Amino acid sequence: MKIGIDISQIVYGTGVSRYTVELVRNLARIDKKNQYVLFFSSLRREVASNQLPTASNFKLKKFKFPPTFLEFLWNRLHVVNIEKFLGDVDVFHSWDWYQPPTKAKKVTTVHDVSFLHYPEVFPKRTIRTQTNRLYWVKKEVDLVIADSKATKNDLVELLGFDEKKIKVIYLGVSDSWKEKPVNINKLKVIKKKYKIKGEYILSVGTLEPRKNIKSVIKAFNELKKSNLKLVLVGKLGWGGDIKKITEKIDSGVVVTGFIPDEDLAPLYQGAHCFVYPSLYEGFGLPVLEAMASGTPVITSNVSSLLEIAGEAALLVDPKKTSEITKDMKKIIESKSLRRELSAKGKKQAAKFTWEKTAQQTLTAYKQLIKG
Repeated sequence: MKIGIDISQIVYGTGVSRYTVELVRNLARIDKKNQYVLFFSSLRREVASNQLPTASNFKLKKFKFPPTFLEFLWNRLHVVNIEKFLGDVDVFHSWDWYQPPTKAKKVTTVHDVSFLHYPEVFPKRTIRTQTNRLYWVKKEVDLVIADSKATKNDLVELLGFDEKKIKVIYLGVSDSWKEKPVNINKLKVIKKKYKIKGEYILSVGTLEPRKNIKSVIKAFNELKKSNLKLVLVGKLGWGGDIKKITEKIDSGVVVTGFIPDEDLAPLYQGAHCFVYPSLYEGFGLPVLEAMASGTPVITSNVSSLLEIAGEAALLVDPKKTSEITKDMKKIIESKSLRRELSAKGKKQAAKFTWEKTAQQTLTAYKQLIKG
């Protein structure tokens, strides 16, 4: 079997990027038999060698088309088969930005449909791109992989997808996030690097309206806890005026920008708690990363977050800042609660592995070919 996978999203430093890296890496670990050809296109970015498997049955084909061109070609005009770039494949797995035509069996992963729930917090271009793409997904794709039951339900209830064509395959969390003894000296160096002084509450994610960062900041400021910092990790997304917001509040909020995994893992472990009251998520990888790190988690009681966190986190209404503040205070004031949430979180995170994600995805490919 020859399998084509679009990995163009691998360079963006988002949850979708992590999914792509881990899926491909783990497919390479478990499958030595089938042939894989990876499609990558970017006008200015380059895929890093450490993001790709070195297995002999994996080949990379790189192109320098800008995303806007491919989006127009494949989502709007829907012309030029992927075979023109990859040659013949038996299965083609697309991602959540392009839907090229192909003669192969078509698989796509839908990470979320948040633009349908909160169109007001998305650029018009994103809404147009996702709408065009999902039109072709619904019309042509043989199998849709959804990150969660919540995403599957949205596809069926909001867009009328055929439930039989959707398979829920959860994402995973890598061993690198699993709690190890905190290296105090290393943590001190990392905190100094990112100008973090003293104890802190952590929040990780692209800084954009859907992540509900304004509510995190407001809840933190209601704590009136001067010896704690709020650390916001993540690249600036669209509509992001977070830096201006934090400048108007006080020095208790630290905006670090993007942090590589080798620095982020110790920061998870050193945090007093992790706060992630997103308005909507198709999955919510940072919640699992924090849990695997042994960090107490506060997250939303909506969409997939309720599904992924289970009973291992404190769940809040993301639109009620007072609930976020109350749960922050609970964790800060109770060592026993921190220990309880830490233990529950590690147990919950252990249920999700990237090897399991890859194995279930490979099984899905095989079932499509068998018919």
